[in-house]
Amino acid sequence: MTLPKTPSFRLDGKRALVAGGSAGIGLACAAALAEAGAEVTLAARRVETLNAIVDEMKAAGMSASALPMDVSDIAGTQSAVAASGPFDILVNSAGLARHSPATDTTEPDFDAVADLNVKGAYFLTQAVAKGLVAAGKPGSLINISSQMAHVGGIDRAVYCATKHAVEGFTKAMAIEWGKAGIRVNTICPTFILTELTRPTFENPERRAWIEDKIKLGRVGEVEDIMGAVVFLASQASAMVTGTSLLIDGGWTAE
Repeated sequence: MTLPKTPSFRLDGKRALVAGGSAGIGLACAAALAEAGAEVTLAARRVETLNAIVDEMKAAGMSASALPMDVSDIAGTQSAVAASGPFDILVNSAGLARHSPATDTTEPDFDAVADLNVKGAYFLTQAVAKGLVAAGKPGSLINISSQMAHVGGIDRAVYCATKHAVEGFTKAMAIEWGKAGIRVNTICPTFILTELTRPTFENPERRAWIEDKIKLGRVGEVEDIMGAVVFLASQASAMVTGTSLLIDGGWTAE
């Protein structure tokens, strides 16, 4: 008898684009993919920060480069991806939240969040897929969504709306591009402690609400996302597409 072998989690020879790679979840994903052997291009608006991160990754023996990019600038993003690609892997961690009661939502806030979280994410995913199709290559495209794509949340009507939308186009794209070997999935984290979310955690009432909803009894950390992104990027998830990987500590289990 020949025993089956676990498909490889390694990403040697693969090129990965990580948008929003200058901090938080995006930075953690970039490090995880590089540790697994991928050549990682970190994209964000903060050029100096990107360059510093790339230098640190190279010093650690990783393959990394910087690509200044604003995902909400559709034309600029399409041009940058076309010039730098094709990329075998996309991780889109660029996102925005402006929380308020639904009755207080302003049109500028709605537009700003939707332009980045939905429109920007859609056309970035499209741009990477176009490069793969033109090159005749398979790929794995991953959008960082949220547990709030599956439930509602206090003061989060706009954010929830945009993340639900990401889940919708992810499924449709997965259906369209499946025969080309292009997989499209989302990662849906719970509240992850980063500099961006720190103000929420510093609110005792909100922190108590979060800790009560997370069944594992602790808040999320960026390291909780790293294994998941390597799994979805690698051949270990070769039959996974059009779905969401919830990393929510049991939040949505109710």
